[in-house]
Amino acid sequence: MKLEQFLDQRKPSWQELENLLEKTKNGTSALSKEELDYLGILYRTTTSDLAIAQRDFSNQRVAPYLNQLVGRAHAHIYQGDPLRWQAVKNFYTATFPQLYRDIDRYTTLSFLLFIIPCVASFFLVWANPDMSTIFIGENARIVMRQLEEGKLWTEIDPVDRSFFSAAIMTNNIQVIFLTFAGGMLAGLLSAWVMVSNGLSIGATLGMVHSFGLTGLWEFISAHGFIELSVIFLAGGCGLYMGDALIRPGLLSRKEALIQRAQTSILLILGCAPFLVIAGLIEGIISPSGLPWFVKLAVGVVTGIALHAYWMFGGRKLAI
Repeated sequence: MKLEQFLDQRKPSWQELENLLEKTKNGTSALSKEELDYLGILYRTTTSDLAIAQRDFSNQRVAPYLNQLVGRAHAHIYQGDPLRWQAVKNFYTATFPQLYRDIDRYTTLSFLLFIIPCVASFFLVWANPDMSTIFIGENARIVMRQLEEGKLWTEIDPVDRSFFSAAIMTNNIQVIFLTFAGGMLAGLLSAWVMVSNGLSIGATLGMVHSFGLTGLWEFISAHGFIELSVIFLAGGCGLYMGDALIRPGLLSRKEALIQRAQTSILLILGCAPFLVIAGLIEGIISPSGLPWFVKLAVGVVTGIALHAYWMFGGRKLAI
């Protein structure tokens, strides 16, 4: 076949493909069902034309032209689904709370691993403040000297609150991912992070309480509900992954871990907005001069809202 004959026969279909591609600049949703079907047909026939051009007319301009045209068509036909606000909305209105409920028993275990050591260390240090060094380290002595003077370390200059808020969010994210990553060690690191945090927080509260100071309770009341709830969830994700290595069921340990890691990653990423909210509250509201009952109300309301969302979000209404 001569080049002129090839061009006369096939050029009209290439132009039609060009026209359809021009209409899909903002996505293939701009095409009707018939146009989509025709786009597929034109793509396949043009791909065949490209093979002929590369074989018979490789030194002619038609070969690179068709190569470029086929490349454009391929990019439009096989493009991945764009991230749309609707997908984000569906994730937070249904998928995220449903996934939370799927692993809630692991999150409950994570909570128990935290709260039991926390209560124990609280009462031990309240009775004997010197025991705080066991749970917190030698820095506890520095803190006790401040407490003896009636000072708490939670007072933050208003000028520094924005910076402090950002630092808290970064620290929270680091704790979350460390707890989550602990699942790779059969959940042992996740369990240890929960226990050690429970011991240190309980000891700190007990030490402050032994000096008759209540400012720390006021400080943590605003942000603690959200912050700890997210940390418990991260611990639950770590335990959930660790359980896959201990009890993989019918799957191999590798397959079970990959499957549970996918769920856990979605949950951890889904917590990002809540970490931002907790960090903002801790950096701005918690150290502010607002009355203690206002801070407590912020904590209780946000905590109830978060858990109501996790417990009831994404449920299908009975008809």
